[in-house]
Amino acid sequence: MQPDRIEVPTLRRYLVPFDPKRVPHLFADVLIIGAGIAGTRAALEIDPSLRTIMVTKDRISHSNSAWAQGGIAGVLDPLDEFANHVNDTIAAGKGMCDRDVVEFVIREAPERIRELIRYGADFDKVEGEIALTLEGGHSHPRVAHALGDATGKEVMRAMHQTAFDSDNIDIWQQTFTIDLLSRDGVCCGALVWNPNHGRTFVWAKQTILCTGGAGALYRETTNPSIATADGHALAFRAGCDVRDMEFMQFHPTVLYIAGSSRHLISEAVRGEGAHLVDSNGYRFMGDYNEAMELAPRDVVSQAITQQMAKTSHPCVYLDLTHIDPAKIRRRFPHIGKVCSEFGLDITTDRVPVRPGAHYMVGGVTTDTEGRTSLPGLWAAGEVTSTGLHGANRLASNSLLEGVVYGLRCGQNASNKALDQPDNFTAPALVSSPGIPHDSDEALDITDIRNSLRSLMWRNVGISRNEPELQSARQQLDFWANYVCRRDLLTPEGWELQNMMLVGRVMAAAALARRESRGVHLRSDYPDTVESLAKHITVSATDS
Repeated sequence: MQPDRIEVPTLRRYLVPFDPKRVPHLFADVLIIGAGIAGTRAALEIDPSLRTIMVTKDRISHSNSAWAQGGIAGVLDPLDEFANHVNDTIAAGKGMCDRDVVEFVIREAPERIRELIRYGADFDKVEGEIALTLEGGHSHPRVAHALGDATGKEVMRAMHQTAFDSDNIDIWQQTFTIDLLSRDGVCCGALVWNPNHGRTFVWAKQTILCTGGAGALYRETTNPSIATADGHALAFRAGCDVRDMEFMQFHPTVLYIAGSSRHLISEAVRGEGAHLVDSNGYRFMGDYNEAMELAPRDVVSQAITQQMAKTSHPCVYLDLTHIDPAKIRRRFPHIGKVCSEFGLDITTDRVPVRPGAHYMVGGVTTDTEGRTSLPGLWAAGEVTSTGLHGANRLASNSLLEGVVYGLRCGQNASNKALDQPDNFTAPALVSSPGIPHDSDEALDITDIRNSLRSLMWRNVGISRNEPELQSARQQLDFWANYVCRRDLLTPEGWELQNMMLVGRVMAAAALARRESRGVHLRSDYPDTVESLAKHITVSATDS
């Protein structure tokens, strides 16, 4: 039997000790945690009469949203239809999508893209119309892109400029959110930290969580190093349900050069006609799926992994040499520049690639309004599980989900905050006691973080099985017993504790799903079982 709900101990409610009498207090109407596409769109929807604080743990320009290359999907071609986009999304989701959610998001897409243009985003055009490309899993060209292959960078530039120009939005950069604050089962803000002011209680009438993904839990990833699952962890510690945490999507094509950081090679490269070949020059995708290189991401990632094993070679190759060089240079300037730094010309050389952790499909459970299971807390973007992506996200639906649900959360949080009086005070909050004699000075945080990422890649990666998942759980529990019970003093330490908690949740969920579905491949349960197309919800326990 596959359980519908499992439990994982958090080991502690708050990561740090605090005395409310010794920490500064600040009040806001709406607190938004995260400044990617979901958080920024939420901020732009808050009523101007309300004070909004948007915090981000790094620079505002540094996020998964800004790193997005391919584009944002929407039905903009007269020859395309909403039903096509809906069906493609549901097919990619392998039986786990919520059709009502899919319909709602897909129908919003054209207007949300036009709205981004009104904010100032400059999408690529052909003969005056938005240029659309084809990506894996899509039946029609419907992916709008900007700067060739730097869509996220351009979209976030326009949105952030709009936010900076808004008088009611305070943007706190390099501010780490340690934990959500709750009292009597209601979220009432967060405890944050920055290097200039230390810890601060930010009390808010409504809080919106938009912290992004979890790719940094894996040794091989397309994500920036800041994608450490902080939002998943702090929501879970506060009592929120999370679900589908076994579904980590691995992008099939990540630049693989020893000694270099891992760079995403956009899905759009295959959409424009690139072939995948193995170390022998053999174009192998036809052996795995009739859609060849344009199969959904889970299929392509798993095929690459199997082909690497067959050839005993650490990567496969993208071959663009048969495509017009001028088109390649015009369409993929960023990818071409990155490859050139390693002596590769993408118009004449094969590009070495292999899969890497890319998108966290699972997350904090929300309804169609963006509500979480914790009153007072809303959530949008990659930190959530809305029902849109199912067991495998369709390419370029992520920026779309972020902007659609960011807007909806902003609307709902704004309306709630407008209904709440201004003369509220901070809820009575008892001190959070520390754990004596522990500090991060006793731990080599970098070494443990690297060990965790390697373990997740080996045992909770593209292919899983019960012995390896059990081993991962035991090792993660062992580490957590002495890492997560300590009072650490820095963002690096808090990130490690968040990664440890979410890694334990992911391993437990992967162990519980005894089938293969979408991005979750169990070598010991290789079949997809129709009766198991159900969410697995993970709840927190204190012990």
